[in-house]
Amino acid sequence: MSKPDLKIKIGSLEMKNPVTVASGTFGYGPEYADYVDLDRLGAVTVKGICSEPHIGNNTPRTFETASGMLNAIGLPGPGAKGFVEKYIPFFEKYDVPLIVNIWGRTLEEYGDVAEQIGAQERVGALEVNVSCPNVKEGGALYGTNVDLFCSVVKKVRAKTTKPIIIKLAPNVADIKAFAVAAEECGADGLAIMNSYPAMAIDIETRMPQLSNRTGGLSGPAIKPIAVKLVWEAAQVVDIPIIGMGGISSPEDAIEFIIAGATAVAVGTANFSDPSTAVRVTEGIESWMAQRNIASIAELRGTVQA
Repeated sequence: MSKPDLKIKIGSLEMKNPVTVASGTFGYGPEYADYVDLDRLGAVTVKGICSEPHIGNNTPRTFETASGMLNAIGLPGPGAKGFVEKYIPFFEKYDVPLIVNIWGRTLEEYGDVAEQIGAQERVGALEVNVSCPNVKEGGALYGTNVDLFCSVVKKVRAKTTKPIIIKLAPNVADIKAFAVAAEECGADGLAIMNSYPAMAIDIETRMPQLSNRTGGLSGPAIKPIAVKLVWEAAQVVDIPIIGMGGISSPEDAIEFIIAGATAVAVGTANFSDPSTAVRVTEGIESWMAQRNIASIAELRGTVQA
C-alpha cells in the first residue's frame, strides 16, 4: 500500500501533514531550528504577536506540576513590526507554512496586528488568541463572553483575507456556543484548547509559585479535557479544528483526530523533547499504514460515541 495521505487544509492554508506546534512553546522558529527540521512539520505556529512590543510578566513565570506545567509568561514579544523585520526573513529559506498567533488588548489592537501580519505574503494563516489566561488586559475576557468574542472575530476578519484560526478558551460553560459563533463570524478554523486557568502555592512561604499568582495549566494533565472539547465542537461546526493539549505521542494525536480534529499541535512536550512533533507525524503515518487507512480524512471524527 502507498503511503497514507496526510495532507489537510484550513481555508487556503495547505499543510502536508496535520501536525504543527502550539503557540508559545516553539519560540519564533529559530530557537528550534538547530534541533528540528522545520520543513518536516505541517506548519510552524509562532509565539503571540501584538501590534507593539510587549514585555510580559515578571518571573517566576513557569512552574512544573504533576503531569503538566503552569505558565504565566504574559505574551512577551517584539510587536508586529519587530516580528516582520526579524523573523519573516528567517522563514524565506523554508517551505513550511507559517501560522502567526496574534492578540490585542483592545479591538483596535486586534485589527491593527491582523492587518500588519496579514499583509505578509510569507504568512499562511493567523491564529487569533482570545483566550490567554495570563494577560490582565483583554485576553481571557474576550474568550469567555460570546458578544465580545464575536466582535474580535469580525474585526480580524475585516482586516485580512488570510485564513483565521480562533483559539478558544477551555473555561466556558458551553464550548459549542463559541465554536458556532466563530464559524458564523467568519473564522476558517478553530484551535482547541488554550491552557486551563490554574494555581500552585508554596506551602512553606504560603506564596503563589508564579509571580502572576495564577497561570495556565498545560501538558498531559489537560488532555482529556481538550479531547472532550474538540469532540463537542466538532459536532456543531464544519470548519477544521486544530486539537491541542497534552499531546506527546502519535497515539495522543490520533485520539484527537478520531474525536474530530483536522490537525493537532504539540505544545508542552517541545520543552522536554524538541523532536516530538516530527515523531508524532511519523507515528501517525505508520499507524495508519498498518491499518490500511489511506487518508487522514478517513480517520477524522470516527469516534463511536
